[in-house]
Amino acid sequence: MRKKKTLFSMLSVLFAAILLLSGCFSGQGNTSPKPSSNGKGGDSASAGPKILHLNNNEEPGSLHPGTAQGTHDSWILEGLFEGLTKKTPEGKIVPGMAESWETSKDGLTWTFHLKDGMKWSNGDPVTAGDFEYAWKYVLNPKTASEYAYQLYYLKGGEAYNSAKKNADLKALEDKVGVKATDDKTLVVTLEQETPYFLDLTSFYTYYPVDKKVQEENPKWALEASTYVSNGAFKLADWKHKESMKLVKNENYYDKDKIKLDEVDFVQIANENTAWQMYKSGELDMVYPLPQDVQGQLMASKNPEFHNGPDLSTYYYNLNNKVKPFDNVKIRKALAMAINRKVIVENVAQGGQKPAYSIVPPGIPDVNGDYQENGGDLFKEDVTEAKKLLKEGLAEEGMSKMPEFTILYNTDEGHKKIAEAIQEMWRKNLGVNVKAQNVEFQVKIDREHAGDYQISRAGWVGDYVDPMTFMDLWVSNGSYNDAKWSNKDYDALIKKAKTSMDPATRMTAMHDAEKILMDEMPIIPIYFYTKPYALKSYVSGFFTPINRYPQYIYADINKK
Repeated sequence: MRKKKTLFSMLSVLFAAILLLSGCFSGQGNTSPKPSSNGKGGDSASAGPKILHLNNNEEPGSLHPGTAQGTHDSWILEGLFEGLTKKTPEGKIVPGMAESWETSKDGLTWTFHLKDGMKWSNGDPVTAGDFEYAWKYVLNPKTASEYAYQLYYLKGGEAYNSAKKNADLKALEDKVGVKATDDKTLVVTLEQETPYFLDLTSFYTYYPVDKKVQEENPKWALEASTYVSNGAFKLADWKHKESMKLVKNENYYDKDKIKLDEVDFVQIANENTAWQMYKSGELDMVYPLPQDVQGQLMASKNPEFHNGPDLSTYYYNLNNKVKPFDNVKIRKALAMAINRKVIVENVAQGGQKPAYSIVPPGIPDVNGDYQENGGDLFKEDVTEAKKLLKEGLAEEGMSKMPEFTILYNTDEGHKKIAEAIQEMWRKNLGVNVKAQNVEFQVKIDREHAGDYQISRAGWVGDYVDPMTFMDLWVSNGSYNDAKWSNKDYDALIKKAKTSMDPATRMTAMHDAEKILMDEMPIIPIYFYTKPYALKSYVSGFFTPINRYPQYIYADINKK
């Protein structure tokens, strides 16, 4: 067992890395446009309420912290809720609902003490029991939460979530390592020492829910009229697939630091339409940007353009259960025939970096950066790709590659990338490909069901450690939409999760990543950046490395 001092040192290193790698406050220009005549974009304090206008390009799949799973869910949730901890604009982990905490010498037991007087938006007290209830709700197999595995770090968490149909769920639930010993004390017991656990407690799956509300109305998170939250804002209006209105939460303990009175989201899927709304003053910030626009803004050094690091990877899933994608040579041929430099420079145009591995830059290794230490794990090579495709088809008893379809969620940027890859595969391999766009939630549902051949995917790290990417492809993993399985890979991930030695766990993940890229169940395309446009009269936005640009501490000052 390791001493508390050792755990504290590891956390200190991790937090320092987060501080260095997180974005910073957006730069503010000196030009202050005159308020628009239609009142859009907020007003100065003397002229009226401060209203920030944003675009969320997808209808949230869920606004219940226990079942949410997309970035378009989390962007809203991060304004509505707060966990035991939260992140500052500088990227530090600081107390949220918790006032303080301590750990046992072996790093397995964490005791959190909640602040006095914490309230839900409906006036109910926020208690340690709300956290216990929420975490066990996520793990309850009846909830079917896709993110339940993020709580497997709790002692007994995986056993409860993986229980068989006829198991004694109550007995398994009672063994889960989270217990409210009183209204203000939460004791958490982990399966093994987890250096990034404190980071996880700021993640939305670890948010509390009002136990009383959940038990009285299980559908509370479906409408604004019944919605209850504990964050800086509360949900005042929700016109499904159209708009959402968040207003300042008068019950939030830190409300004096919240400058905005209201945050209004419109749902516009078309990035070009959103950009035009930004230009006309209907939006104060726009993210994501159309790909050609972000290229132009970068080139012109427009002061309203901001770009930062993003702990995320753009990749394609290959359905390993569907022929001929069950053949490793065919999978590798498709990966090697893509010109990523052309995609990032001529299509994506946001300063992205071609990806030849799956874990993006920005995560610390024992020494240095994990991705840089791992390096490129495969190469583009059209000649070798042709050879592998021919061999793979022969192994499958095929004379030519059958026509197949790329599935992507409706978005102009995804469409352009799919079209570019279509043409590369046609030109380099003589392969005919179709593309199909569907709504985001439909895409997710089809991926989970295995109802696709190739699909566009992207993953944002939930916490700053390689494991946030590496455990995606364990056998039967919740997000293993490639339907791939490898016993050696599973063993290395297990080793990395259970080892107490930083060097051992990092080596295990590097070795696992080499297997992943050698088997190529998924095709990395590029490592994201975070390009967005923000009006010069808006201040206080910040960009954590693994979150959307944050509006919680934003302010509007028009002259």
